[in-house]
Amino acid sequence: MAAQASSDAVEGHHPAGNLGRRIALRREELGLTRHEAAHRAGMASSYLQYLEEQPTAAPGVSTLLRLAGALETTVLELTGGDVELPPGLGQPGRHPRFTELTPQECRDLLSTHGVGRLALHTPSGPVIVPLNYGVVGDSIIFRTAPDTVASQASGSQVAFEVDRIDAAFSQGWSVLVRGHANAVTDPDSVRRLEEQAHSKPWAGGQRDLWIRIDPLSITGRRIAV
Repeated sequence: MAAQASSDAVEGHHPAGNLGRRIALRREELGLTRHEAAHRAGMASSYLQYLEEQPTAAPGVSTLLRLAGALETTVLELTGGDVELPPGLGQPGRHPRFTELTPQECRDLLSTHGVGRLALHTPSGPVIVPLNYGVVGDSIIFRTAPDTVASQASGSQVAFEVDRIDAAFSQGWSVLVRGHANAVTDPDSVRRLEEQAHSKPWAGGQRDLWIRIDPLSITGRRIAV
């Protein structure tokens, strides 16, 4: 038991292999330890660790099927076969249940960080761009470059949307924030944001312009089965 607890305590790092990364991320989404996920799949936790951490791991179809069932997903998603497909192509689940999220539930989901979609007006018309974001206090923050579309959000009212979709079970949630965006230029404030940033922009490059969205309204919804 002690050895297992030690293994679970250090399993938070993400592996290098594509399959291993997808297995680990899906397991973390479900809140499962490696031991729990392995038990569900009927395999040793040491073998699951091997699959997650070895880039060259190549399990057979039967193993992938057991893992997909244990992680409540599909083999296609685990292997990345759907990476170029838009979400939501599957059929609706049986007896779907649509609910409105409370403001606190919306804030809790926003605070998980990740990638969201910024909607703003530009001289050429309305635009929606995906970007990495974080939450500091009640505000949404992101980094960009001065010459990007996202930088045009500063000084205007915008919308920001975050969602998660489980294509295997035809369920998910979305949160919509409406608020005012402003560039953060005060050196002390910039330093604090740099210290509290959850992640760097995936797009890379020099992106030193911080923009903060102060919410005016937060709404959300969930579809469960």
